[in-house]
Amino acid sequence: MEEHKISRKKFLGLGAAATGAALFSGIGANAVAQVLPEIKGGELKEYLLINVRLEDGFEYNEKNEVVATKTALYNIHIANGKIKSITTGKSVLKLKTVDAKGLLMLPGLRDMHIHIDKTYYGATWNAAPRKGYTVKDMIALEQKLIPQLLPDSQRKAEEAIKLMQSQGSYFARCQCNIDPVSGLKSLEHLLAALDKNKDSFGWEIVAFPQHGILYSKSEPLLREVATMGIDFIGGLDPTNVDGNMEKSLDAMFQIAIDTNKGIDIHLHESPPSGKSAIEYIIKKTEENKQLQGKTYISHGFALAKMDQKDLEKIAEQMANLGIGVVSTIPIGKTIMPIPTLKKYGVKLMTGTDSIVDHWQPFGTCDMLEKAKLCAQLYGWTDEYNLSRALHIATKDEIVPLNDAGTRVWPAVDNDADFILVKATCSAEAVARLPKREGVFYKGKMIAGELGS
Repeated sequence: MEEHKISRKKFLGLGAAATGAALFSGIGANAVAQVLPEIKGGELKEYLLINVRLEDGFEYNEKNEVVATKTALYNIHIANGKIKSITTGKSVLKLKTVDAKGLLMLPGLRDMHIHIDKTYYGATWNAAPRKGYTVKDMIALEQKLIPQLLPDSQRKAEEAIKLMQSQGSYFARCQCNIDPVSGLKSLEHLLAALDKNKDSFGWEIVAFPQHGILYSKSEPLLREVATMGIDFIGGLDPTNVDGNMEKSLDAMFQIAIDTNKGIDIHLHESPPSGKSAIEYIIKKTEENKQLQGKTYISHGFALAKMDQKDLEKIAEQMANLGIGVVSTIPIGKTIMPIPTLKKYGVKLMTGTDSIVDHWQPFGTCDMLEKAKLCAQLYGWTDEYNLSRALHIATKDEIVPLNDAGTRVWPAVDNDADFILVKATCSAEAVARLPKREGVFYKGKMIAGELGS
């Protein structure tokens, strides 16, 4: 196995040369133009990716601190959307070959909380309204805006999917408005946009009662859409918006139970109401085993404002029941206690929330950027913790090396969902946010300019 320990300057020089050259070998220079469309189009079901940089382990100093990441070059055999083998040296396989020229392979990224059914993205710039609007103020505003947004919502959702792909995301959990104003139209348009990308993108859908389950009398609509290809039943601020915490949460849970769906609730409330809601969600999840491992709290700002003793107790209960947290990694007063949640093994995911809409205009759809923000907020500036930060942006929180420094990804039979970046290791990728040179979903290249 060829181990590489090269300087950053030399590495970047090699990378620059690679970018300017065709990244294919073994097929003839004249065939490059033909093979690239095959990979992008998905027609090439089996090929060999050579000279791929994978992480092999950590280097330690005399204090047993991680000071660097060891990497080496490998060949990755990809067939029918799966990784079939990982080898070193010259391959004996007689396949069309793609030369990655030392680019680092990282797990594909997932945007696990995003609203693309009511976005301004792909249309005229429009900033959010002034600060100070309450959630109910925003509901009233949205009731006026939705009829203006719906006619073009499918096209804009398709543009948002392209943006996610370009940033390395091959999968998204899409929050979709279910409310009396849009009826089923938001979902119908979103499903159409996703279906057009079914060969290059994966998804889950949350039926989200943005205007409140009780406040807008949306319970019948939620039951109706449960038969329309959605995966989760949502909810919204059961005290501040719906005015009756138990009745609101009971309705959400009952629909999920009756239709065999998961739960993903938007919870913006602070303590005491936010804390009470989380405790009630824990109680209901404990009572209903079918929802254990399928219940998520999006935002959960109350977690950021709890007494540490209460937080530790709640985090332990959530972990035991498989209740996850989906956070946009907010800054300011709502900085999430991710280190505490991680300590107890609470499942953590991140997402864009809004790209640009009437809620906020700052979304980039870059989950690697979310990992970087996480590292910045919690002071994870060293090699080891930077590499751990990647976990919030990947499937099942997977990172190439486990905490002990053993490579756990990629592995044979893994789905071929990955990105290729010009970086020496995952720690550098999180800190420096390199361009996504290639983005792959089930072995198909869905974004990037690899080979150009």
